[in-house]
Amino acid sequence: MKTKLTLELENTLYAYCREAGAFAVEEVTMPADQGIVDTLSYQELSSGEIEWRCYELKVTKSDFHSKAKLSFVGHYNYFVLPLKLYQAVADEIPAHIGVLIYRPFNKEMLATATETPSTPGYLTVVRPPRRQELQVSESELTTRFIASQAREVGKAKQMATGLKQYSTERLYQELKKRHQHYDVYDPEANFYDQFIDDTQSAAVTALQSEIDALNLERHDLQQQLKEQRL
Repeated sequence: MKTKLTLELENTLYAYCREAGAFAVEEVTMPADQGIVDTLSYQELSSGEIEWRCYELKVTKSDFHSKAKLSFVGHYNYFVLPLKLYQAVADEIPAHIGVLIYRPFNKEMLATATETPSTPGYLTVVRPPRRQELQVSESELTTRFIASQAREVGKAKQMATGLKQYSTERLYQELKKRHQHYDVYDPEANFYDQFIDDTQSAAVTALQSEIDALNLERHDLQQQLKEQRL
């Protein structure tokens, strides 16, 4: 499970890449023992050359010292860190790896902003990276980049369709699987009871709206009749 801070870094980095004219995707699995790139960006330069950048996001010192492989396989490679973490591990970062520092927007900055920010914070380059040769072939990077984008599109489509993608029978089967967790003494803890309550509440609200509309229509008709009599 990703922490709130990790998600903030991801969202801000994604916007940062897009503003630079690059396409980015998270969690791109590399071949063999090259690990997983936290965020991989692809950009076609004016010269026609393709530039690949890899970003490793770390939010704690233990996370930074994790034994998980650092997949710095692009032309340019970065750590993306909160300021306090950078200050704690700056001396441990290799000279050829760049560093982006994440800073959240504070209340004072938000109060003076002319527009509401689209991200929770902003990034600044405190150390530029040095260019290196790709550690994975460009064709392999392209294939895995596209596959990761397809995965994210699939997730987005599932979120957009929600439960509509499942048949009524499938939903019923899933409810039956959860019957052993039903607590007769605590109806509020049961999703089925919550569903029924919400459905009945929605039905009552809808009926009340119809009654209100009919009463208003009746009042208007009565007023018209009175005016005609006068």
